[in-house]
Amino acid sequence: MAETEAITTIDAYMNEFPAEIQARLSEMRRIIHEEAPQATEKISYRMPTFYYFGNLVHFAAFKKHIGFFPGADGIEMLKDKLTAYSWSKGGVQFPYEKPLPEALIREIVAFRLQQNEMKAPKNRRR
Repeated sequence: MAETEAITTIDAYMNEFPAEIQARLSEMRRIIHEEAPQATEKISYRMPTFYYFGNLVHFAAFKKHIGFFPGADGIEMLKDKLTAYSWSKGGVQFPYEKPLPEALIREIVAFRLQQNEMKAPKNRRR
């Protein structure tokens, strides 16, 4: 895809990568989708994003890891469980050589769902 063309779907984003990275991205997408089936997909900040009453989580492929971006609150809430990974205020790195920590990802997504639902108008919550 030419640099001037914007990627507008998660499928288009994933297709930009080699098969082994696509498989990891697909796994991340599946985990998030299973935990947040009511969320919609979009590209935001040039990254795959799940949206539910605001941005829920983002993820992206990098040279040696998948970046997972649940925001500062998502990281802060589970930072004691992130000691095996490099992390910062708003994101965590899941190295390609390790399996994705599915339970941890699910826990963070569930927390972010609750957070975003609290911001939603009462008549639009689950």
